[in-house]
Amino acid sequence: MAASEQDGNLAGTGPDAGMDTFDGANPREHFASRLGFILISAGCAIGLGNVWRFPYITGQYGGAAFILLYLVFLVILGLPVMIMEFAVGRGSQRSAALAFNILQPSGKWGWFSWWGYVGCMMLMMFYTTVCGWMLAYVAKMGTGAFNGLDAEGVGAVFGAMLANPSELVGWMLAVIVIGLAVCSLGVQRGVERITKVMMVALLVVMAALVVRSVTLPGAAEGLAFYLVPDFGALFDNGLGGFGEAVYAAMGQAFFTLSLGISAMEVFGSRIGRKRSLTGEAVRICALDTAVAIIAGLIIFPACFAFAVAPDQGPSLVFVTLPNVFNQMPLGQLWGALFFVFMSFAALSTIIAVFENLITFTMEKWDLSRRSALIRTGVLVTVLSLPCALGFNVLAGVTVPGIGDIQSIEDFIVSNNLLPLGSLLYVLFCVTRGGWGWKGFLAEADAGQGMRFPRWARGWLTFGLPALIVIIFIMGYVPKIAFWLGVG
Repeated sequence: MAASEQDGNLAGTGPDAGMDTFDGANPREHFASRLGFILISAGCAIGLGNVWRFPYITGQYGGAAFILLYLVFLVILGLPVMIMEFAVGRGSQRSAALAFNILQPSGKWGWFSWWGYVGCMMLMMFYTTVCGWMLAYVAKMGTGAFNGLDAEGVGAVFGAMLANPSELVGWMLAVIVIGLAVCSLGVQRGVERITKVMMVALLVVMAALVVRSVTLPGAAEGLAFYLVPDFGALFDNGLGGFGEAVYAAMGQAFFTLSLGISAMEVFGSRIGRKRSLTGEAVRICALDTAVAIIAGLIIFPACFAFAVAPDQGPSLVFVTLPNVFNQMPLGQLWGALFFVFMSFAALSTIIAVFENLITFTMEKWDLSRRSALIRTGVLVTVLSLPCALGFNVLAGVTVPGIGDIQSIEDFIVSNNLLPLGSLLYVLFCVTRGGWGWKGFLAEADAGQGMRFPRWARGWLTFGLPALIVIIFIMGYVPKIAFWLGVG
């Protein structure tokens, strides 16, 4: 494969020249800066799980007390697995396509390379459609489609969009074109440069929305609900008590970072060893969490200001909040900005996962970026169609206890590929049959910065795998109860 066709890059360029290296005869394009790596990795983690799922789950489980519980599990569960993915990528200097065979040459773990490819592809199969909803709502809000509508009318707009196959497929295709266009420019000129701009714009838009929300008359009650812990709500939430709240916090901490499908691994493969991975992962998790918490600062004060329940589930974003914006001065402007923010969050994930799939394809089949781009684009487009059509043409395709096509695909990724993939990453990094503890620790600690705690080995070997298994099993409990007729 010609260097000019691959991720060609000149060593020693960019603000952090030490991050650009050559591996053998094949040049590998690294991020031009440390900031680029942090923002892109955070952009991959920051998605609809932060700005859609986190606020409504927090609302269901009582606000600030739930956030504290979530942060505990983020530290003991999400953070270690993220460091492991980064370590596998940086240690091998390759995507998941080749990383496991490089770090464990016996070939025992070569099959695991496919786990990440299938997981990222499955994620794109429904994420492209949902991201399309966000773009559609930017247009609808910006053109005044919700002006003058009551709650029922706003709900009807969302229902009409889902029932229109051409509209859903059109927005889905727009998302795919945007993602491919960015990735076609390469890592530094495309993925890094555009994601950095998008992330900065996201933070600016969020700041403006927070100021508007917290200054609304009556917003103080929403701030108190969100920021003042009410531990009683963890035990008396009407949804199964404390055990249910704990499981929700574990699940959110785990799924928000998109771990287990090598979505983060590829970014580790594009950085050098100037900084330790633990410190970088802490910064990325902090940014990811900050965005989720700030999203709540936008949503809860606004909901309380206009006497709207903040625990409306998925309809919170697409039905409840447009009603809130309808009651707000200059609501059309603020509503459009809100969905621009949502779109940036979703698109940052789309671009990151596209880059993962393209890099995997280049390395697995020795293809140029252009060829990998075309192959990936065709596959993602074809495989995304069932989800887009699953709300209309294929609405009859359902699985009892799970739901429609989007729910089925989400269940496969969230309840299966993410937890089991994370478990396998842990086993690869701590057992002798894989890379092993010494190899992982040496890579995680290479460079300046925070060191990975040695005392955590016991937790990673026994506690963390047990916790992941519990999450996996708990994801099936309601499904099995439904199938057995006892739910």
